[in-house]
Amino acid sequence: MKHILFIVGSFRKESFNRKLAKVVEEMLKDRYHITYLDFKDLPYMNQDLEINSQRTTDNGQQLISVERVRQEIINANGIWVFTPEYNRSYPGLLKNLFDWLSRPMDVSNFANPTAAQGKKITVSGAGGKNKTASCREKLNELLKYIKMNVMTEPQVGIELGMEAWVKGEFHLTEEQLSQIKEQADKFAEFIL
Repeated sequence: MKHILFIVGSFRKESFNRKLAKVVEEMLKDRYHITYLDFKDLPYMNQDLEINSQRTTDNGQQLISVERVRQEIINANGIWVFTPEYNRSYPGLLKNLFDWLSRPMDVSNFANPTAAQGKKITVSGAGGKNKTASCREKLNELLKYIKMNVMTEPQVGIELGMEAWVKGEFHLTEEQLSQIKEQADKFAEFIL
């Protein structure tokens, strides 16, 4: 069974994007093994740490979180990012993640492959009136720049209603469900 790795661009406990990911998981769970990337322990990108990751960090421990995240990316047949939009862009935690993934696994030679290179990926987002359009556009640009294989059409942006922001409720309309199902079906074809 092929494996799809979900990345949620919010660490908020009641994240709307995590809830969107759960909807997609229900759509795909009979056809794919779905897991979620846990990257809360990923340090901020820092070349001192990167160089030391080939050896040890100052406290004598290897940067296990970087290697674990890279290995999860390598093991996935496809990656799906679910992200909110922050100030017309993507969250800093995603930038940090993809900065690490853009670096060669062996920093002694920058011609060496990265964990992200060639990986098939798509993006969705739940947010305000902009439907995460600016975020997805900028994130797609970054993903292509780091040589990921990005499925840009279709990508779904969900406009959350006022009840989401006021009451914390997450509901999808029939049209939104249809759109996200179309993206799920197309992504399933894309990663074959």
